[in-house]
Amino acid sequence: MTKTVFISREGASEPRVSATPETVKRFCTLGFAVAVEAGAGLASGIRDADFESAGARIATAAEASAADIVLKVGRPASAEVSLYKSGATVFAVMDPYGNAAAIAEIAGGGLTAFAMELMPRMTRAQSMDVLSSQANLAGYRAVVDATYEFGRAMPMMMTAAGTVPAAKVFVMGAGVAGLQAIATARRLGAVVSATDVRPAAKEQVASLGAKFIAVEDEEFKAAETAAGYAKPMSAEYQAKQAALVAEHIARQDIVITTALIPGRPAPKLVTRAMLALMKPGSVAVDLATERGGNIEGSKLGKIASVEGVSVIGHANGAGRIAASASALYARNLYAFVETMVDKATKEFAIDPEDDLVKATMLTRGGQVVHPSFASAVSTDGGAAENKKEQP
Repeated sequence: MTKTVFISREGASEPRVSATPETVKRFCTLGFAVAVEAGAGLASGIRDADFESAGARIATAAEASAADIVLKVGRPASAEVSLYKSGATVFAVMDPYGNAAAIAEIAGGGLTAFAMELMPRMTRAQSMDVLSSQANLAGYRAVVDATYEFGRAMPMMMTAAGTVPAAKVFVMGAGVAGLQAIATARRLGAVVSATDVRPAAKEQVASLGAKFIAVEDEEFKAAETAAGYAKPMSAEYQAKQAALVAEHIARQDIVITTALIPGRPAPKLVTRAMLALMKPGSVAVDLATERGGNIEGSKLGKIASVEGVSVIGHANGAGRIAASASALYARNLYAFVETMVDKATKEFAIDPEDDLVKATMLTRGGQVVHPSFASAVSTDGGAAENKKEQP
């Protein structure tokens, strides 16, 4: 029997969509029937007719109840969970950290749920890595947003009336978003510097033509996890790094912060006192506002004036370049789902022993099965961690 893939329309605050005409065609080739909720792609510049031309059927939200596979950008809301049939498989960015009750609800609905952001960083999974694809675009957009708010030119300009100096841009955090921010600022002609607590970042920063700024002591040399993420640093190191950063920030025109550690609040990197050292008209971009922010005084979804600096705190950086973000995210999803389809029989089957499945599967058979979250969640509608706090 032909399996149905349903493409949901996201909420008003999410302009991205989980499929494109390109991936719809590919799903049809794999033997799936594809249904797309009406208007799902409009905010990403994709018309219903474009999906239809690719082989999809335009459907209502209620028709998700018959789907075998549901593709989404964000974690399904309660109303959606109650709509989906038991046994359906859902792929989305689930944001499981701190959302135990929501994950328990998904498990209680009998859904098999995959958290795309838990995709392991390994060669086989590169084409499925949603964190990288979306962070790349967020880093690009951060520079575009900063340039728009900055009241001066980015590149050095030599004119008959005199020379306009190049803007000085400081990027804090040299992960995927930070490296793209560095590259974009360099393309615009800025003088760029960057910092990160991971030793491997130094060479990456230098390869893009930026200057690396960090306290390079013994703790710094061991400040990276096996998965490539930054480790939390000691208070002593943070104090030394903060002093160095404060001195450097005082000479910058634009600061972009990108530091996030999965499952933890965003580390505070820039204080009001540091911002006060910057020149009037300077700009800061905080890409971590959805996790509490890297910059003191930043506000989620707003541009705040803090000590005379315009601090940009836009939410959903990748969503601010929705057409490109949707195209990459849709390919990430397709690449993952394709691994579960037998090319000869066209049958969809989940192999629980597959390394990618082990890393990303949150719920199955009414239970939370991911080892990082199972102990914190009870499938009776609550979270074990919340119950512990009750008298």
